[in-house]
Order: sequence, then structure tokens, then C-alpha cells
Amino acid sequence: MQPRLDSKDLRILRMIQDDCRLATREISAKVGLPITTVFARIKRMEKAGIIKGYHAVLDAAKLNFSTTAFVLASFTYQRDGEKTLSQRQVAKEVAQFSEVQEVHIISGDWDIMIKVRASDVESVGKFVVDKLRLVKGVEKTLTCLVFESQKETTSIPLWPPQA
Repeated sequence: MQPRLDSKDLRILRMIQDDCRLATREISAKVGLPITTVFARIKRMEKAGIIKGYHAVLDAAKLNFSTTAFVLASFTYQRDGEKTLSQRQVAKEVAQFSEVQEVHIISGDWDIMIKVRASDVESVGKFVVDKLRLVKGVEKTLTCLVFESQKETTSIPLWPPQA
């Protein structure tokens, strides 16, 4: 069961999303709660899995990963009497590739959607041809190259909106 979050919890979460390097005393001063209370609330939300981790956001282009692509893949669930393939298992296998940032099981004509980061278009092609299409059961792929990104975020819009 998920713990109930009050307005103070939501304010703490907003601050952590904006800057996970904030010290507990800084959050405490902004929220108006004692440091020990803020610390306990953060630990409670970590334990409940609401806060999954703390990460730096890197500039992919400055690290020579300026090419982004979304790859749609469909696969055969069963081949020539073999054991039925699991969509989840295929997604887990695809997620192990270093070029892959995200893997989503989706509805519609495709089975999974994969976000890929690479240094250039050729590298995306090599990933699709030499790795993804060799995953057991992957039948076809459709690669969509990103020309420009207007928004990328990991932030979750917490409600009610901040006053």
C-alpha cells in the first residue's frame, strides 16, 4: 500500500525533482519543517519506492551521443513449434543493450518502443541491424530518427500545482 502524500511531501518531491543535490536543511527551511522530519519523510518515500533514485542529467550531445531514435519492434510470439516467447522477456533482453535508454511495451501494431542514443545515424543503423534484429523473435522494426527535441524530462507533474 502506498503511503498518503500530503502537501509537504509533494513540495519535498518537487524540490528533489528540480535539484536532487539540495541538502535536507535547505529543503527543511523552504518547507517549514524540522530537518529530522524532512529526513524521515524522504526516507519513507524512498522505502515506499516513490523516490527510486538520484541521477545527474547529462548533455548527450556534449558526450558525443547527439543522435536519438525511437525504434518500434514487433516479434513473433512462437516459431515452428518452439516455446511461446514472452513480450516482457524480449523487452528485458533489449533493455540490456548500452545504446538503449528506454524500452516500453506498447499497444497497437508494434510490440515494443525503444529509445536509442548513439553518436550518429550509422551507429543507430548498426544497433538495429547487428543487435536488435538478432534478438530471438524480433521480426520487424521501424526506426524514427529525431531531428530536434523540444522537451525531454524525467519530472512527474505533481498535483496540486505549486502555488
